[in-house]
Amino acid sequence: MKFRILALEALLMVGANGYAQQLTLKADNIDQIVKALTLEEKAHLLVGGRTPANNIIGAAGATQAIPRLGIPSIILTDGPAGVRISPTHKGDSRTYYATGFPVGTALACTWNPELVENVGKAIGEEVLEYGCDVLLAPGMNIQRTPLCGRNFEYYSEDPIVAGTMAAAYVKGVQSNGVGTSIKHFVANSQETNRTEVDEVISQRALREIYLKGFELAVKEANPWTVMSSYNRLNGVWTQSSQPLLTTILRDEWGYKGAVMTDWTGGRTSYDRIIAGNDLLEPGYNEQEQDLIDNVKNGKLSMDIVDTRVKTMLGLIVKSPRFKGYKYSGTPDLKAHAALTRQTSTEGMVLLENRDQTLPLKDVKRVSLFGVTSYNFIAGGTGSGDVNKAYVVDLKSGLTNAGLTIDNDLQALYESYKDFNERVRKVNGRWVRTDELRVSRQAIERQAASNDLAIFTIGRQAGEGRDRTIDNDFNLTNDERDMLNDICNAFHAQGKRVVVILNMGNVIETASWKAMPDAVLMAWQPGQEGGNSVADILTGKQNPSGKLTMTFPIMVSDVPAVNNFPIGNSFRSSNEKGRRNIDYTLHEEGIYVGYRYFSTFNKPVSYSFGYGLSYTTFAYSKPIVKASKNGFDANIAVKNTGGVAGKETVQLYVSAPKGTLDRPTKELKAFAKTHVLQPGESQTLQFHVDTYSLASFNEQASAWQAEKGKYEVEFDASIADIRATASYTNPKAFAQQVNDVLKPDRSISDIKP
Repeated sequence: MKFRILALEALLMVGANGYAQQLTLKADNIDQIVKALTLEEKAHLLVGGRTPANNIIGAAGATQAIPRLGIPSIILTDGPAGVRISPTHKGDSRTYYATGFPVGTALACTWNPELVENVGKAIGEEVLEYGCDVLLAPGMNIQRTPLCGRNFEYYSEDPIVAGTMAAAYVKGVQSNGVGTSIKHFVANSQETNRTEVDEVISQRALREIYLKGFELAVKEANPWTVMSSYNRLNGVWTQSSQPLLTTILRDEWGYKGAVMTDWTGGRTSYDRIIAGNDLLEPGYNEQEQDLIDNVKNGKLSMDIVDTRVKTMLGLIVKSPRFKGYKYSGTPDLKAHAALTRQTSTEGMVLLENRDQTLPLKDVKRVSLFGVTSYNFIAGGTGSGDVNKAYVVDLKSGLTNAGLTIDNDLQALYESYKDFNERVRKVNGRWVRTDELRVSRQAIERQAASNDLAIFTIGRQAGEGRDRTIDNDFNLTNDERDMLNDICNAFHAQGKRVVVILNMGNVIETASWKAMPDAVLMAWQPGQEGGNSVADILTGKQNPSGKLTMTFPIMVSDVPAVNNFPIGNSFRSSNEKGRRNIDYTLHEEGIYVGYRYFSTFNKPVSYSFGYGLSYTTFAYSKPIVKASKNGFDANIAVKNTGGVAGKETVQLYVSAPKGTLDRPTKELKAFAKTHVLQPGESQTLQFHVDTYSLASFNEQASAWQAEKGKYEVEFDASIADIRATASYTNPKAFAQQVNDVLKPDRSISDIKP
């Protein structure tokens, strides 16, 4: 009888008028709700819902509702390049297409956080108006090698770029009152055997490279959720790592939001709750039972369960679903398409432009080569894909810009494209379309009758599979032969050749980049891609994108490739001990990307931060002054050319010699001008705090910055120094942190 009375009191509360009212979740009664929940209901809240509610078809997942306490289900949706839901719903004649925005590499190469924040705002509006609550984005893992199949979702090889862009994206999305889930925490560095592989990384490399971007995003943008990754880290699944999810994320960084697992099953559940996850996705009945059983047997304390439940309820009460938002299903797709066109244009990187081939002059008729010209790749596959209403291919973009595409060549490619589309559908998955080999005689006829040749080379990638070297990172034999024949034929007629790269990742360029007259890296630019490329080619927009990753001469020049599953497609096995499949040693340590190439004096095809413009810029008046906790810097940038444009300035710092080896220089800040008219100047400002100057000392388990003189560079790219100054740190800096996440295997990081 006493139990029944207590249960009734938990369910009822007495209002001011004396009448009993049913207890229901509010923003200010979470503690009371926790007391009212049964153990089974608590387990229900900590395990994802198997079927997304409210007719949001195609959403990635959901939380589970507790109707008796007014706790709704909230909806989780992919993904980084836009809202990934099904466009058609049963019994509904309307379509619900989402905007396909540029992939992460393209966003990052704008070097424009304000623009990326605007993209986030637009995506967040679609999350809101399509009835979702949390966007599973952005992806912000480090591009450790060019061969990771998921690099297109990620921002950079550099954590400052990754963290800054992610923070901007998160702020934009969350300004709509919906949440984000930054991912994949941490070191989701390969797709091969991604749910099992043990990423073995030194404490220093973890702190300086793989965790740093997440730290910046957490502290600057406060994302609603963080997603724990599939892989193991130094012997332990990240999802079961209390040092990672609690000690570092919550205790050291002060994170207050929720942590959810990436979509995994077949693992014990209670240890992941102990480690710091608040939500297990996608959710299985067995997981709920595992939590219940382990509370009863004492392995999982009720205090931890209650803490996780409070966090989940705190997430839910912020959501549009809880607040009763009446979503319209009609976000402003027209405005978002225009933003996509602008953003993708600003992220494109002009790699080559000999004799001012671009912007095009006196060009009317174009020979448009390449299957991808007619079947443009807007985005990646998997959770990074978006169900969009259309994709503007390059043929359409050039036509919209007033250029005439050769009809005979177009007809040839269109028939070949249709055949390959049928093959795609039969196979049920994306298969890279082989390049159509056009005869040398046909190419020569094209050169005689048209003004310009454009050859588009495309690549696709996605979840679950890493890239190969031959026929993916490198050109195929057909592509190389085609390029050679096109250049020979058109150059013999005194005509130019432009190559468009339509892909989300780095490709080999050193062996062929001297052949065409111009090369434009268009990335996977979203649904307006063809128009965006045309805007650059015709001079409607001045290219201002710069690389956020290094283009090596050969893929073997990247030290991390020595510890990467080259040629291995995804597979899982009970067998242990296969190097680069069951475990991967990050023996390059902190020397990832430009940190390696600049420190070890290794030549590259295109440097980190590189990108051409149709105008020129001069840097002057470099100033560096000590501030309360570091230094402030200024640089004046003047447009010295004849075309309006934007310029990105990268601030690199070289540390004085100390007890630790360090890269020659490291990016510490960056800034981009507004559109500068010819002759116009703008002064850019930077701030670097002492903590940002510090390196991680494993022996002391501390961040340390040496006392002494730091050289400061204002660069157009890491290889293009435009101005210098210096800063003297008046005293040594040290900040102690927890001694956690040590490698489970012997690992020897390379040294200069």
